[in-house]
Formats: sequence, structure tokens, C-alpha cells
Amino acid sequence: MKTVKKIVFWTLVAFALIQFFPIDRVNKPVDSKVNFVQMKQTPEKISTILRNACYDCHSDETVYPKYAFIAPISWSVKSHVNDGRQHLNFSVWGTYNKELKENMLDRSMEALKHKTMPLPGYIVYHKEANLSQAERKLLIQYFEEMLKSKTY
Repeated sequence: MKTVKKIVFWTLVAFALIQFFPIDRVNKPVDSKVNFVQMKQTPEKISTILRNACYDCHSDETVYPKYAFIAPISWSVKSHVNDGRQHLNFSVWGTYNKELKENMLDRSMEALKHKTMPLPGYIVYHKEANLSQAERKLLIQYFEEMLKSKTY
């Protein structure tokens, strides 16, 4: 029993100590000239879907939830945000070259079709990101039209 108490005590001490090492939750300033939604003059419905389901991980406009302030959960959240921004960052869309934009639109459509995005773990805490089939279809059609018309 003494060993269990020691383990619990030191676990709590470790948990308390890691709270003193916060993650960086500062977003870079967003330039509307290169931000996808403003640059493409995205229709309101598409813009709302993107902001609700994609922008927290795929833009520099991340709104960190309360649980993102508690280590070690915060480390996982920050890792997902960094990874998302690395794959596609709507805030810097205008800085991407033509081939990269085409590739990102193709991958986005595939992720929507196969329901791999938004991540299932994200949807649990963000109900607004749980896209209906109609919303997925709308985004796919929007991205397809951009590719066909080469207006990316």
C-alpha cells in the first residue's frame, strides 16, 4: 500500500510540474490577401463549413479549447495543429504554387470522401465540425469546380 501511495504522490507531483511548461498558442497574423476565404471570396456557406471544421488545425486562426491548456493534452493538441498547418494552411493559401494548390485540393477531396477529416477525435469535442454528407458533398463540389476552372 505504501508503494501505491508513493506512485500516486509522484505522479501528481509530475503532473503539477509539467503545467509549468506551456505550449505556444500564439497564432501568426493573417494576411487577408493570401487567406483562402478572403482571397477566393468564398461563399458564406463554404466559408462557415471551412471555419467550423478545418480552420482550427489548417490555418493560423486556431481557437484553442480549454482542454488545450492542460499538459500533456496540450502537447497533443499543439502537435495536431502543427501537423495540420504543415499539410495545408488556409491562412497562407496565396503563397502556394499551382501544383501544390492542386495537390492540396485533391487530397482535401479524398479526405472528405473517405471521412478521414476532420479527425474523429476532434469531432468528439467539436460537434460543429461533424460534417453531414451534404456538407462534405458541397465542399467537394467547390474544390472540384476550382480545379476544373483552374481558379485556385
